[in-house]
Amino acid sequence: MKILILSCNTGEGHNSCAKALKIAMDRRGIACDIQDTLALVSDELSLRVANAYVSSTQGSLFETVYKIGGFVSDNIDFHQSIIYGVNRLYANTLYEYIRDNAYDAVVCVHLFPAEAMTALRRNEMLRIPTYFVMTDYTCIPFLPETDLDYYIIPHEHLIEEFVEKGVPREKIVPIGIPVDEQKFTTRVPQRQARQQLTENMGIKNWNTNRGHWYLIMSGSMGYGNVDALIHQLFSRIREDDKVVCICGRNQQMYDNIATTFSNEERLCLLGYTDQVSLLMDASDVIFTKPGGITSTEAMVKNIPMIHTAPIPGLENYNARFFHNHGLSYHTNDISQQVTIAMRLCEDKAFKKSMLQQQRTHGNPRTSDDVIDWILNHQDIAYEGPETTHIA
Repeated sequence: MKILILSCNTGEGHNSCAKALKIAMDRRGIACDIQDTLALVSDELSLRVANAYVSSTQGSLFETVYKIGGFVSDNIDFHQSIIYGVNRLYANTLYEYIRDNAYDAVVCVHLFPAEAMTALRRNEMLRIPTYFVMTDYTCIPFLPETDLDYYIIPHEHLIEEFVEKGVPREKIVPIGIPVDEQKFTTRVPQRQARQQLTENMGIKNWNTNRGHWYLIMSGSMGYGNVDALIHQLFSRIREDDKVVCICGRNQQMYDNIATTFSNEERLCLLGYTDQVSLLMDASDVIFTKPGGITSTEAMVKNIPMIHTAPIPGLENYNARFFHNHGLSYHTNDISQQVTIAMRLCEDKAFKKSMLQQQRTHGNPRTSDDVIDWILNHQDIAYEGPETTHIA
């Protein structure tokens, strides 16, 4: 069996989900490839879309586009949106890629390839099983116009929302969001994790046996009012507490914080890093914007979580789901964020309650469950001849 996972470079979450699935498939000896869908057209197109996405998160454009998409999905009976129309344009190229590489199933972790695969399905091309894996805790705009075989969603409590939006109930599979199980289902003892990190980061003057560690994650593109959060933390935490801040690929954020807090020895500033799992092991509380993947990783890791201000759109729903289920605490008020973080460090009952909810609602083996579902549903029957080109 050979599986293709289709992603897009609009934020790192989709790619992280794809990588988690591939790691699990590799472990089980299943042939699997990840493809940036837009790169099939051109690398330049992929880069431009990625840059446009990053730019949209810095202002109100993303929120505006998301709201328009939601309104259209909820109020207009359509069979072909502009999103579908644009992604339909490269469907023939995608068809040739899948055919030439003899894939037996396709998994989409982004809306764009799901739209293109829908075009192939509507034109009776590529009669192989197709799956969509959600990376956020809500039904995204335009998803109901896609036509794949199954939709893997994060939680059973979201089923009715997806049905109400137009996704057929019989196609909904509430398994979870895939994360790298090897990294996030295991724990390195906190003291050991701290020692490893201080060695890796070249920090010689940190006492790893005392104090609380607060981890701040701003996403791969570096989002949020991180300066203000760090100010609040240093005005209230103890002298032996530490703050680790990940700025992602946002060099301007990194430089500004480095300048502002140049004399603060309790701060460790990082750019993009592959040490997130170990950093979670070393920390007592994580502050993170409510991206679907990072939030799921923290839930599976079972670490107290504060959700900071979301990128308007999908992340609002992620924050609401986690907060309402007791999986995290969400507020846009930075002072309150710090208050709750400090309470989680000191109030054992409060901390225990959040961690228990995470264990109750999280699924550490989602990747394997998705693979099992794919393997058990390969005999999907299709009628009629297969065509080879969209007119």
